[in-house]
Amino acid sequence: MKLSSKSMLLTFLREKKGEPISGTKLSKEIGISRVAVWKAVQSLLESGYSIETTDSGYHIDPKKEKDFLYPWEFGKKEKLFYHFKNTDSTMNRARELALKNAASGSVITAEKQSAGKGRNGRTWISRQGGLFFTILERPRLAIADYTLFSLVTQIAVVKTISSIAGKKAFLRWPNDIYINGRKIAGVTTEISGEGDLISWLSVGIGVNINNPVPSAKTTSLTEVLGHNVSRRIVLQKILEQIDIVNKSFTSQAVYTQGNRALAEEWNSLADCISAKTAVFEPANKNENSLDKPGKILARGIFQGIDPAGRCILKTEDKGNLFFNQGSVSLALIT
Repeated sequence: MKLSSKSMLLTFLREKKGEPISGTKLSKEIGISRVAVWKAVQSLLESGYSIETTDSGYHIDPKKEKDFLYPWEFGKKEKLFYHFKNTDSTMNRARELALKNAASGSVITAEKQSAGKGRNGRTWISRQGGLFFTILERPRLAIADYTLFSLVTQIAVVKTISSIAGKKAFLRWPNDIYINGRKIAGVTTEISGEGDLISWLSVGIGVNINNPVPSAKTTSLTEVLGHNVSRRIVLQKILEQIDIVNKSFTSQAVYTQGNRALAEEWNSLADCISAKTAVFEPANKNENSLDKPGKILARGIFQGIDPAGRCILKTEDKGNLFFNQGSVSLALIT
């Protein structure tokens, strides 16, 4: 896939690490006219890039670089990216794109969301500085196995956060990532099917990075590390991890029976296996993404998930109970 002039221009300017490069040389290197170089520079300036012009040519001061999520920041995958400065939810944009036959693997990002989606219609508070995006996929899966890609994504997110934070992050059923006992990320899924097969599936991911967090029960990578982190790098690493996890665990999946190896990997990354827990229906769907206990459905010992991604709860009186991700959540009993 051919890179855009803006993508190639940024690559050459960044390789120079602040040294100016002439328009003539850029024209030859990129294979476009000097006028086209000038237009690309102007477009990047309008997008907020700090490109400076001197008698010697154009240059970018590495110290003034900003953390952008524009499509041209993602190289050969540029055509798969859609970026919004403000939107209600990247999940809504993904649905629109799915109906317009957008390609599998499309990624929708946003600087801010006015109505970011958590599970069951609840709102994910989306403050500037966080990473909010949705991946659109068209997997060859039965609707009954829609949770598999969600599990893949959760594993990829927790591994990425652990790698960047330098300390272990953990999964918590059904879709949250915790570090230092506080929530740092969440994953939500939406599907559309025809018959018993998935037509398209979107997975929304929210990661607290440089944004202020909404409560003492949440945290961010900035709080954990004590300095700002590039959202672009986090996004790239998550996407890379998704590819790795997919190749590692789904190539041999028997989709009608879930995926045992994938479930085992998920369980190895969870922090509440064998803990006393309660499965509950959230009290208020209008609350933010932090689930608040409502009707308690069962209490017991969390045994992890089964190959279909269902919660296994060992109870004293009813043995093992199984719960789909659906509309229920899990809470630790202290």
